[in-house]
Amino acid sequence: MKPALNSTLPSAGDLTPIGQILRVVAGVLLLTASAKIQIPFWPVPMTLQVAAVMAIAAAYGMRLGSATVIGYMVAGAAGLPVFAGTPEKGIGVAYMIGGTGGYLMGFVIATILVGWVADHLRKLFLVPAMLMGLAAIYVFGLGWLMQFVPADKVLAYGFTPFIAGDLVKVALAAVLVIGLPVGLMQKFRGAQPDA
Repeated sequence: MKPALNSTLPSAGDLTPIGQILRVVAGVLLLTASAKIQIPFWPVPMTLQVAAVMAIAAAYGMRLGSATVIGYMVAGAAGLPVFAGTPEKGIGVAYMIGGTGGYLMGFVIATILVGWVADHLRKLFLVPAMLMGLAAIYVFGLGWLMQFVPADKVLAYGFTPFIAGDLVKVALAAVLVIGLPVGLMQKFRGAQPDA
């Protein structure tokens, strides 16, 4: 019998520790790749991180998704060049407390929000959850950016050039995850044994 679209998917707790670690590592690698794929833009290059964060949160759920994004932050804090513009623009904690630090914190909050919805509600609720997650990324990002640029320039530097692209990225992540077969979602979550 096919599970209903609104049925609760298994959580990361159903995975073995090795299964959890492998999924976190795969997610960190995906986030790193999404940070390195850059589309030239001003004032900073645009990356695919927002799409990757939303897709990981929706596919993995709150617990495993959060572990993945936090693992990504830990890798960056340890000095690995996982973030956009690293190592050219600095590495480690120094990079994280720079102008983009708030956006990184927003990734964690967005992952918790979208992951919780993925764990508890129907797939169609992922679209508004991802939009709320994007709003959280911008709230934290712009709030932090205000330490580095004049208040009247914050939107021009940290919001206006990126919002249209980020909305497209959210739409792509939503279509991808909502379109995934339930069986594949269960595999991501550990309900089906890895082959």
